[in-house]
Amino acid sequence: MLVVHNRYRVVGGEERSAELQLRALERAGVEHALFERESAGAGRARAAAAMLRGGSDTAALTAAVRDAGADIVHVHNMLPLIGPRGLAAAGRAGAKVVLHLHNVRLFCATGFGERGGAPCERCRGRNTLPGLLLNCRRSLPEAAVYAAGLSAHQPRVLDAVDRFVTPGAAAAELLARRGLPRERIQPLAHYLPADSFAERSRAGDGEYALVASRLSPEKGIDTAIEAATDAGVPLRVAGDGPDRERLDALGRGSGVEFLGRVPAEGVRELLAGAAMVLMPSRYHEFSPYSALEAMAQGVPVVATAMGGLPELLGPGRCTAPGDGAAFAARLAALWGDARLRQAEGEELLARARERHGEDRYVRELLDLYAAL
Repeated sequence: MLVVHNRYRVVGGEERSAELQLRALERAGVEHALFERESAGAGRARAAAAMLRGGSDTAALTAAVRDAGADIVHVHNMLPLIGPRGLAAAGRAGAKVVLHLHNVRLFCATGFGERGGAPCERCRGRNTLPGLLLNCRRSLPEAAVYAAGLSAHQPRVLDAVDRFVTPGAAAAELLARRGLPRERIQPLAHYLPADSFAERSRAGDGEYALVASRLSPEKGIDTAIEAATDAGVPLRVAGDGPDRERLDALGRGSGVEFLGRVPAEGVRELLAGAAMVLMPSRYHEFSPYSALEAMAQGVPVVATAMGGLPELLGPGRCTAPGDGAAFAARLAALWGDARLRQAEGEELLARARERHGEDRYVRELLDLYAAL
C-alpha cells in the first residue's frame, strides 16, 4: 500500500483522513508507505505550471511505487503537484489506483461547489469555463489555470483511476451528477479511533453552542451567529479564515466569543462543555469531521440539509437550506431542554460508534483493495 497526498497550504479534513488511514493500516498490520508533496512550499508559479502540465515529478512517484512494491496506490488530494500524470505513472509502475475524493475539485476550481451563498454545479464534465467567467478563484490568472488544467486532464484521470472513493453515498451522487461514472464510485465512511468516543453524552450540562470551522462564507457562520444571538445562547467560534473580520463585526456586543485557530485537543475540550455544535453550511460538504467528532462526544448537531450532513446525522436533525428561522428554532429548542439535548447526544454517540468505528472502516477498505 502506498498512500499519496498533496498537502494543502492550510491543513484541513483531507490531512485528517490521510493520517487516520495510515493509523488504521498500521494497526491492521498492512505494509504501507507514504508519498507526500506540499503545496505550501511550491510557490505560485510552480503550482500553476504543475496544474497545466497535469502534475510534476512523476519519476519520484514511480520510484516510490516500485520501492514500496505497492499493489495499491491510494491517493487523497492530487492537485497540483502530483496530478493526473502521477496517477498514470503509478498505474504504469504496476499498481491499482484509488482516488479518494473529499470534494468536487475534479470539476470545480475552488472544490467547494458553492457560489454566492448557494450550491453551484455550473462546472460539469470538462466544461470548466464558468469557473473562469465567474473568476471563482478571485484571481483571473488562477481561474484560467484551473479551468484549463481541470478540463484538459480530466480524461487522463478517468483512464488512470481504477476506483473512486467518497466518504458517503451522498457525495457519490453529487460527483455522478457532475460527470463521474457512478459505477466506479465506492462510498467508504470516515472512521474515528476508539479514543475519540466519549463514554457518555454530557450535552445536557452544556453551557454554550460551538462552531468549529474555517471562517469562510460558504460555511454560513453568520446564520449561526444570528440564531444564537436571537435565542440568547452563548456562542464560541473556533477557527480562522477570510471571513473573520466580517463575522467579528456581526458578533460584536452579542456575547459571541472568537477563539481563533484551536488545535485538535482544544476542540475536544470545547466539545466537552458544549450544548450543541452549529453547522449552517451553504454548500454540499461531503462528510465533515467536525460533525462526526461532535457525534463521537455525544454533542447534538444543528445543521442544514446539505451534502452528506443528513446521511451523517440521521433523520430530523437538519433544517432546510436557507431557512434561518427553522435553524434558529431548532437551536432554541435544544437550548431550552437539557433532557432533549442529552437524549439526542446519546443517540448520536451510538450512531457514531455503529457507523464510524475503526474495525468497520478497515474491513471495508481491505475489501475494496481485494476487489481490485
